[in-house]
Amino acid sequence: MDKKLLMVINEQKSAIKVPMILKEESQRFTKLLFKAFFDSDTNTEEAFTVLEPLFIALRDIACPKTKGKPCKRWTDFLTNIPDLYCSLKKDAEAILNNDPAAKSLEEIYMAYPGFFAISIYRMARIFHNLKLPIIPRLMTEYAHQITGIDIHPGATIGNSFFIDHGTGVVIGETTEIHDNVKIYQGVTLGALIVRKQDQFTKRHPTIKNNVTIYANATILGGDTVIGENSVIGGNTWLTTSVPKNSTVIHNHKVEIYSKKTQAK
Repeated sequence: MDKKLLMVINEQKSAIKVPMILKEESQRFTKLLFKAFFDSDTNTEEAFTVLEPLFIALRDIACPKTKGKPCKRWTDFLTNIPDLYCSLKKDAEAILNNDPAAKSLEEIYMAYPGFFAISIYRMARIFHNLKLPIIPRLMTEYAHQITGIDIHPGATIGNSFFIDHGTGVVIGETTEIHDNVKIYQGVTLGALIVRKQDQFTKRHPTIKNNVTIYANATILGGDTVIGENSVIGGNTWLTTSVPKNSTVIHNHKVEIYSKKTQAK
C-alpha cells in the first residue's frame, strides 16, 4: 500500500483521536442499563456491578485528561437512578393509558420503539448533565439507529412523554417539552434557521403541558411556543406560537374534476 497515503491517514487519526471502542462500549452500557431496569432475566445487582467499571472506562476514554481523578464519579451517575427509573415508569404508563393498542406494560417495555428511544434519551441526559462529552450523542444515536427516532440529549423533556409509532421523529437540542405531551411519527421539533453562530442560543420550540402533535407536523424556531392543551394536526407547518387550548389543522383543498374538464 502507498506509504504516503498511510502517513496521511495516520496523521489524521492522531489529530482527531476517535477511539471506536467508545461507541461500542457506550452501546453496551446502554443495553445493559435498559436490561437492568426492565428485563426479568437480568439480575439488577449484578448488572450494576458490571455497569460501574464500564461507566469509569467510558469516562476515562471520553475525558482522558481527568483519568484517575475524582471527576464524574460513578456515584454522581448513581444518584440519578431513582428519578430516572420513576420517569421511565411514568412514560410507560402514559403509553398504556393513551394507546388503545397497548395491552400491557410488558408489551411496551419490549415492543414499543417510542419507549425505547425515550428511555435511552433519559439515560443519555444524565451523561449530558454531567458534562461528559460524546457519550450522550453516542447513546441517543444508538436509539436513532434502531428506532428511527432522533432525540438530542440536550433537549429538556418533562414527565409522561409519549411517542407513538415514532419513525422519523426529530427533537432538536434546545427543545423544551413539558409534561403529558404526545407526539406521533414524522414530527419535527427543529430550528427555523440553521447557522453555526446560533449554537449557544435557543433554536428549537417549546411545547407546553398536555399538547398532542399529530403525524408529520413540523414546528420550528426557538421563539415558537405551543400553548398547553393544544392539538397540532398532521402535516402542519408552524413557525409562530400558538395560544393555549388551540387546535391547528392543515387545510386540504379538494377539487373534483368532471369528465368534460378532464377531456380538455
